[in-house]
Amino acid sequence: MQRENTLTREIHNLLQGSDDWHAFRFGHHGASEAAAMLGLSKKITRSELVRMKATGLAKEFSDWVQENILDYGHEVEALARPFAERIIGDELYPATLSLGRESASCDGLNMAETIGFEHKQWNAELAASVRTDVLPDEHQPQVQQQLLVTGAEKWLFMASDGTENNMVWMWVYPDTAWFARIVAGWQQFDVDVANYTQVDHAVKPEAEPAAALPALVVQTEGKVVSSNLMAYQKAAEKFLSTIKTDLQDDQDFADAEYNVKFCGEAEVKLEHAKAAALAQTSTIDEVMRTVDHIKAQFRAKRLELEKLVKTRKEQIKETILNDGRRAYADHVAALETEIAPIRLQLATPDFAGAMKAKRTLASLHDAVGTTLANAKIEANTQAADYRAKQAWCREHAATYGFLFMDMANIIGKPMDDFQLVITSRIADHKRAEEAKAEVERARIREEERVKAEAAAAEKLADERKADADRVAAEHARAAAEAQAAADRQAATDQAERSRLAAEQQAAQGRVAAVAEQGRLADLADAQAPAEELTLSGGAANPLAGGQIGRSLNEQIRRCDAAVEWSKNEGTAKPSTPPTLRLGQISDRLGFTVTSTFMESIGFAPAATEKAAKLYHEGDFKSMCAAICRHVSTVQVKHAI
Repeated sequence: MQRENTLTREIHNLLQGSDDWHAFRFGHHGASEAAAMLGLSKKITRSELVRMKATGLAKEFSDWVQENILDYGHEVEALARPFAERIIGDELYPATLSLGRESASCDGLNMAETIGFEHKQWNAELAASVRTDVLPDEHQPQVQQQLLVTGAEKWLFMASDGTENNMVWMWVYPDTAWFARIVAGWQQFDVDVANYTQVDHAVKPEAEPAAALPALVVQTEGKVVSSNLMAYQKAAEKFLSTIKTDLQDDQDFADAEYNVKFCGEAEVKLEHAKAAALAQTSTIDEVMRTVDHIKAQFRAKRLELEKLVKTRKEQIKETILNDGRRAYADHVAALETEIAPIRLQLATPDFAGAMKAKRTLASLHDAVGTTLANAKIEANTQAADYRAKQAWCREHAATYGFLFMDMANIIGKPMDDFQLVITSRIADHKRAEEAKAEVERARIREEERVKAEAAAAEKLADERKADADRVAAEHARAAAEAQAAADRQAATDQAERSRLAAEQQAAQGRVAAVAEQGRLADLADAQAPAEELTLSGGAANPLAGGQIGRSLNEQIRRCDAAVEWSKNEGTAKPSTPPTLRLGQISDRLGFTVTSTFMESIGFAPAATEKAAKLYHEGDFKSMCAAICRHVSTVQVKHAI
């Protein structure tokens, strides 16, 4: 038990029966008193034990009890010890130990403090139970408290008369349920001792004898001769007036029940006297009326007392019963304030059952008090258990109260099962929450993915639009630049054409002049041989073969001169990019020329743009001169 960890176990060097031993027992909760404390003892009631502890009075045993029970018990125990040591296989020593306020005076304990011994005097009923290995509840508290206080592993319980013939034994082992019940029982016992109020109950009340009535004498001889009837009447009335009808305690009830019996007997005696008088005469009417009157008084008082005794007993029983119920309800209510909103799950104490067959106020009070104490012990134990579970929940499940709306149904489980329920529900909840969180995270991830894709698509669309706009702008810019370049090129081409046209016109004029000069020279040359021929008498033939050849050669010479001139007249090596296309050259010449032809006359493309061959504009003059020379060469080559 956890409680043991907070207490110190001590061994006390005390001689059993000594004053120090008695003082020690009175200041501690002795194991031999545990049964009485729980209301299980047949020798002493719980109420008596509370009274003794509260008033400081030890129980007084008679000389006979001391001699025949205690002294004889120790004597028998000493005789049985060797048998116990043989069963245990170890030596046993009397020992007194304590654990906090709980104590145990052991009949025997081995040196290792692992095995103990308890001996009881031979009793046929007890022996029969021990033979079946069943220790009666009357003895369980003592042995279990001895196990609790000593920490022993087991206890040998023996009943014998000191001989092996009448000897039975059994092993008793620690029982944590009994430990808890005993500890809680002593706690409640201390509360009851602290709150004890002196109540005196007669142990065995005896009815006080009623005052004797005079013997009724009535003598008749046809008439009343003598009679003490009037004296008897006065005595009877005096007696009846002294009967107590306010019944409070057991003595009052005993007196009342006795008086009921006395009145009944008086009625019978009066009836007998009346019958005797009637047998003697029939002229004693006055006597008869008096007798009837006295008899009626006794009868009325008897009936009154009978009814009063019955009613008052029921009232007192009901008061004791209600006091017990009210005290229990108040105790439970106080405990439930500590564990609210949980309610204790307890069976209602059977106070009425405990009161059955109890004939005295003392026994009624003891029965109800013991039942109340045991019920309080059970309530205290359960409340302590609930508080421990609530404390555990505050530490381990403080934020999960919503999972345990049925706490009232599960808090009654054993601690291990209770903790398993709590931890399992929390684990299940965490898994469920994690699953929900994962679903939520997946949903968020999906939403973020969709948003990201939408954003990416939007960004891509924006980028594409931007690219398209940029391309369009680039195209527009390129187109504008191309147009501007084309316009510039057109202007340049136009200027170049104008310049070339002017130069060509000038060149043509020069060529024409040169040609004219050549023609004139040719004519001059032609006239000279003709004249020579004429002079020499030959026929004149200006188209003679030699002359034609000279003419063609002259043309070639002039073309070469033109080419040379164009080279000399041409501009320096162009510094601008080539822009003259092959098609433009063909357009200018009026016939189609190819790049191969241009290369054959010495003009390779300066650049290529896709499939177009580009030439420098400044080379056009040289191209024309080269073409002219080529044509003249072909003419000479193929002339007839």
